[in-house]
Amino acid sequence: METVKSTNTPSKTSLWIGWIISGLCILFLLFDAIMKIIKEEHSIKGSVQLGWPEHSIQSIGIVLLICTILYLIPKTSILGAVLLTGYLGGAIAIMIRAEQQLYFALVFGLLVWLGLYLRDKKLQTILPLRKEE
Repeated sequence: METVKSTNTPSKTSLWIGWIISGLCILFLLFDAIMKIIKEEHSIKGSVQLGWPEHSIQSIGIVLLICTILYLIPKTSILGAVLLTGYLGGAIAIMIRAEQQLYFALVFGLLVWLGLYLRDKKLQTILPLRKEE
């Protein structure tokens, strides 16, 4: 009997690469969120230097944690990616205002979407990289 490959699932290679990219992003974002939530000294100092009031940093960490958890869960991953895009867009705006390099937040936002794109066939259908002929 011939096995029919589902068109709704990405290849194993694409799935693995997507999860590796997403996993690295998730680990970094969770680390950043937790450092803000527990008010780790270096995280607070860096955020204050960028212009954030110290009393708001913990709330920012909670928002980041929620967005990251939504990104981690397959059923809510697209919502999480959209929310993380907003969060990272804010980070880019802050970096521009503080006259700092914005490339990290920009590349990180691209990696969030690349990881999701590689592991979600529905997203590939909605946003094709090339037109099918």
